[in-house]
Amino acid sequence: MINFNVKNPLIEQRADPFIYKHSDGYYYFTASVPEYDRLELRRSESIQGLADAEAKTIWVKHDTGKMSANIWAPEIHYLDEKWYVYFAAARTSETKDGLFDHRMFVLENSSANPLEGDWVEKGQVKTKWESFALDATTFEHKGIRYYVWAQKDPDIVGNSNLYISEMENPWTLKGEQICITTPEYDWEKIGFLVNEGAAVLKRNRRIFISFSASATDFNYCMGLLMAAENSDLLDPTSWQKSSKPVFTTNEETGQYGPGHNSFTVSEDGSQDILVYHARNYKDIEGDPLYDPNRHTRVQAIEWNEDGTPNFGVPVPDTKPVLSNK
Repeated sequence: MINFNVKNPLIEQRADPFIYKHSDGYYYFTASVPEYDRLELRRSESIQGLADAEAKTIWVKHDTGKMSANIWAPEIHYLDEKWYVYFAAARTSETKDGLFDHRMFVLENSSANPLEGDWVEKGQVKTKWESFALDATTFEHKGIRYYVWAQKDPDIVGNSNLYISEMENPWTLKGEQICITTPEYDWEKIGFLVNEGAAVLKRNRRIFISFSASATDFNYCMGLLMAAENSDLLDPTSWQKSSKPVFTTNEETGQYGPGHNSFTVSEDGSQDILVYHARNYKDIEGDPLYDPNRHTRVQAIEWNEDGTPNFGVPVPDTKPVLSNK
């Protein structure tokens, strides 16, 4: 076992966590804040150091319009020698439907250190439909940059499916958008029919995409897609989905609703790390989305003999993170 000198929760009241280790030796962290009103960024030379690192606000929601409410699930990426933050935002509205009418947006920063310089709005990432869309991520494979996101298809019953498309540049899609999973199993349809929160891990000659499913209470859980590295990633038949969830609530360890993850690596680069949020209690008063206690947590990923990731169970709070068991 490797001791990461990390204790969970790593950062309290930060949901949808994203940690990226850059070539400058720093880890960069961003996540949804409980107020859903801004984007924050912090950095540290260690994962544990992110807990006490200064959180700098890099962008604040608009007063009106499409980017004025429910700022969710930011991710930071370094592409073509510039920094990009992907996030979802809704519009201020008198109705609940309006507050959940999300679209996806991009910010750009050309500074070497993204905590400095100016963040420029590059606008909305346009997709096939003007419908509920969120939780974008991006990855490169064999010289092609891909975009993966969750969206509501007006012709499909449910809340969101996962789609993939090529990118013309970091804020523009090109070609057809392909659906790679819809909620079909019982564990994907508790409370809401949801596939969202995609995260990409390339290992063992395969592309793995984890995703989250069901309502954001203790039923929230993670599934897994996988495709062979030489397959056509824009062919939906290239993707196989786990028939059972791969990461779920664990009463024994006191972790509820784990999900909306990202991936990073240990300080020495030898170990893949799962980054996710979870609560340490089951019962929630009111709408789970407005309960602020989805805390950022991390733990090691182990690997099965067949080359697939083994996320284990969400480890208990306060104990040093040694493994995923």
